[in-house]
Amino acid sequence: MVASLLRTPASLFADFDRLQRELERGFGVPASIRAAGGASFPAINVAGGADAVEVFAFAPGVDAATLEVTVDNNLLTIAGERRLDPAAAGQTVYAEERFGGKFRRVVSLPDDVDSARVDARYADGVLRVRIQRRAAQQARRITIN
Repeated sequence: MVASLLRTPASLFADFDRLQRELERGFGVPASIRAAGGASFPAINVAGGADAVEVFAFAPGVDAATLEVTVDNNLLTIAGERRLDPAAAGQTVYAEERFGGKFRRVVSLPDDVDSARVDARYADGVLRVRIQRRAAQQARRITIN
């Protein structure tokens, strides 16, 4: 009886990890800021050049028909759903690490992007969104009359 009341540090950490996973599963968000980077789906890379900004979203197993890409007020929103095959009847699931369900990622874009010139392509589990930049405004000399 007394031995069951005593917790080792290892078992305490295992309990905390289990609680964190349950919170993530129940609320759909990371339980701590420490986990925010690794728990976000889909993982993204953002790159920018002189003529465009490119966002790569790594979303294997997502049907392209479920993806929605919008640009509004310099915010790129990627939303969709990944469906997982349920376990067969009578099977016991011992580990389940792959995310399934609805997702939404929002990326802040630079001020000079042109939301009317966006190209999105999905192939081999990677969504590539290319947003063209507007031509830079050149200073012009004003003639004084």
